[in-house]
Amino acid sequence: MISGSVTVKTSRTMELVDITQLLSGELRQSGFGQGVCLLFNPHTTAGLTINEGADPDVRVDIIDGFKKMVPMNYPFKHMEGNSPAHIMASLMGSSLTIAVDNNSFVLGTWQKIFFCEFDGPRTRKVHYHFLTNL
Repeated sequence: MISGSVTVKTSRTMELVDITQLLSGELRQSGFGQGVCLLFNPHTTAGLTINEGADPDVRVDIIDGFKKMVPMNYPFKHMEGNSPAHIMASLMGSSLTIAVDNNSFVLGTWQKIFFCEFDGPRTRKVHYHFLTNL
């Protein structure tokens, strides 16, 4: 097993940051050939997803869709005022499992790996584990 983490800096309150190249660099540098990559986001107001990376409007649509689904001005009880971010993070999820073959992520033509910020801007971490079946 090879483990590590990457740092993601976000610049807006809500955004999807493409971290595919960042993680691909870690994968190439590790020399890991085949198996799976487990990604974990240890933050309660952010998530991870795989989605289309070719058209940046998809990211905008995802954020706008979340804003429609989760009321931003509801009188939530959580005192920090970021309950919508907690709900969005729960809907998105905090982990991903991605196949690895020939030292590359097995992704579809249009797929990218995104860090989903819902309470930024912040500096965040994403942990990875490259696992193989010996």
